[in-house]
Amino acid sequence: QVQLVETGGGLVQAGDSLRLSCAASGRTFSRNIMGWFRQAPGKERTFVAGINWSDNRTYYANSVKGRFTISRDNAKNTVYLQMNSLKPEDTAVYYCAASRPGLGYVSVSVGAYDYWGQGTQVTVSS
Repeated sequence: QVQLVETGGGLVQAGDSLRLSCAASGRTFSRNIMGWFRQAPGKERTFVAGINWSDNRTYYANSVKGRFTISRDNAKNTVYLQMNSLKPEDTAVYYCAASRPGLGYVSVSVGAYDYWGQGTQVTVSS
């Protein structure tokens, strides 16, 4: 059974940092695009960051560029999202996702990802 489990969310103040982790089990994800999405109450789930499996190139939503960093450790089957300089508008449930194996590009579309975690809440107070 394939599982993605996110940890590391919490309640922080504006300007603080958090590091989210996504541990995969049930199969290896070394050939999958890994992404982070977020969903605020009443809003659609949107792309935050993604990392390619072939060259570890990273991609970010404009709203988080320069503040968030995605990375992966294939040996641990884990992907991370380091979030710095957090803002109240970053408040959302954050989801980890994995594409089908061999997808050659980082997609910002929810539909491109086959596997999803249960989400972890990040709340940033002003």
